[in-house]
Amino acid sequence: MVLILAVGGIHVFDARDSFQDAVYKGWLFYANGLAALLACGLIFKGTDNKGWNLGLFTAAGSMAGYIASRTIGLPLMAPEPDAWFEPLGVAAMISEGLFVTVYFVRRFASPSAR
Repeated sequence: MVLILAVGGIHVFDARDSFQDAVYKGWLFYANGLAALLACGLIFKGTDNKGWNLGLFTAAGSMAGYIASRTIGLPLMAPEPDAWFEPLGVAAMISEGLFVTVYFVRRFASPSAR
């Protein structure tokens, strides 16, 4: 739960600055924070895999956006090849990568998690 909250928290923290790049990017960052919070709540509730699946979608989608923004660019934004090691981006990628790893380890190591 800490990992997905870190993903959302980093995006909410950076959302204000993201509006300068493109308005939709700022709103996506806020949506990421909301999705992460919802995923955390569903994981905490523990009744089914909806929280884990939402967390995976949130983390993997964020990773894809990060890679796309630095390689091919995003709509209305040119690629940012010099921004690979931006501290918040690196922190987010680490949190996202760890969450995705935990998701798959949990999924394939525990028969009850399927």
